Amino acid sequence: MKSIFPTLLLTLLTISFFFLGAPSVQAADSKPNILYIIADDLGWKDVGFHGADIKTPNLDKLAAGGAILQQYYAQPMCTPTRAALLTGRYPFRYGLQTAVIPSSQTYGLATDEWLLPQALQEAGYNTALIGKWHLGHADKKYWPCQRGFDYHYGPLIGEIDYFTHKQHGVTDWYRNNKVVNEEGYSTTLLGNDAVKWINEQSAAKPFFLDLSFNAPHAPYQAPQKYLDMYKNIEDPSRRAYAASITAMDDEIGRVVEALDKKGLRDNTLIVFQSDNGGTRNAMFSGEVDTSKLKIPCDNGPYREGKGTLYEGGTRVCALANWPGHIPPGLTIDGIIHTVDLYPTLIDLAGASTAKSKPLDGVDVWKTLSTNAASPRTEVIYNVEPFRAGIREGDWKLIWRTPLPQGVELYNIAQDPSEKNNLADKYPDKVAELEKRANELAAAGVKPLLLQAVFKSFRESLHMPPALPDEEFQLMDDPETPEKP
Repeated sequence: MKSIFPTLLLTLLTISFFFLGAPSVQAADSKPNILYIIADDLGWKDVGFHGADIKTPNLDKLAAGGAILQQYYAQPMCTPTRAALLTGRYPFRYGLQTAVIPSSQTYGLATDEWLLPQALQEAGYNTALIGKWHLGHADKKYWPCQRGFDYHYGPLIGEIDYFTHKQHGVTDWYRNNKVVNEEGYSTTLLGNDAVKWINEQSAAKPFFLDLSFNAPHAPYQAPQKYLDMYKNIEDPSRRAYAASITAMDDEIGRVVEALDKKGLRDNTLIVFQSDNGGTRNAMFSGEVDTSKLKIPCDNGPYREGKGTLYEGGTRVCALANWPGHIPPGLTIDGIIHTVDLYPTLIDLAGASTAKSKPLDGVDVWKTLSTNAASPRTEVIYNVEPFRAGIREGDWKLIWRTPLPQGVELYNIAQDPSEKNNLADKYPDKVAELEKRANELAAAGVKPLLLQAVFKSFRESLHMPPALPDEEFQLMDDPETPEKP
């Protein structure tokens, strides 16, 4: 009697193939491409989908076709936000919570942190950073290609001239660890390179592209054709700022078009965010002098801007778009912080967090894709030796500790513009959030910037190296040690 086993096996395989698809194809399709776009110092209101008169048709289209993230939080400044994204951990955990890394400093993001591109590399992704880094420039061990990116093109530090690509007369424009001297407007060059890189990708292998524009950060510059689009704006800073945003939007449109032409768009998750709120105070505009300019950013209803713990400095313009996975027209009010994208993207990519340090981020994919309630109830705006910002539910504490201390308590749900300080009315809530801030501070690392500043201070006075924590005792003692 002839065995029916081969026929049965073939039938089962055929049915499996028909209903499930070829195993290799299914595995490839289960890993989305990830395009993460970061703007630099973009005001919350300075996009079309938030009501601006600045032209951003490509971002508006992505917003309409996906989800607008109404309570998306970043850190108050650039370096900390970029670190938070790539580590899934708040920057006070590794000393990057205070300000940005100045061009004169030599420290960087700790090399024992396991970064998002490293995890995605291990999961089979091609990884690229096209644009700004600002997580360490003085030592090559901190550079992007040493931290999990297969490819990097753009500046290492935080601020450049858009046309010369220089800061303090030094070119800061790199491709894979080598200085590149070339002409062109930085935003356009980054867009060109992103399109080229996408055209080199294959559907057989997923990719992670961190497209990080230096626009619209100061100095406010744009090509003449974009400036001409805003002749109606009288203030030259606002005109150039608006022009630089539209130039960035055009490049985002070109990149999305490249995905379409390659047939990759339907399997690509796009996330867009600003790295912090728009600048409202010249002292936070960077190393370029803007003290005589009218700062052009608009954060809409939110108080203050970059560098502060108020909503204007930390609640940023953001969206997510993935055809077939994020329904069009969503407005998501759930709280999301930049640290949350680390575990969210890791999970979508089928990657592992086994090498990560304990994460502060939580997986928010259900919130992004279905507008489900966010699993996040707490936001750590920042924890530093001299201030802290904590939100638990609707309650937000801003605590400035140098004497005389300042304490502010707001109900963000009722008062998102932070006009009514309720600290005197709810002392128990203040005490609860202050206790939480102290707990976090005790578990953190002293700011690397302050460590570097105090080290330079001691060296200038020919003092011996500080004992552990001694430099921070100087902050409590206003008397300057006498020079030996």
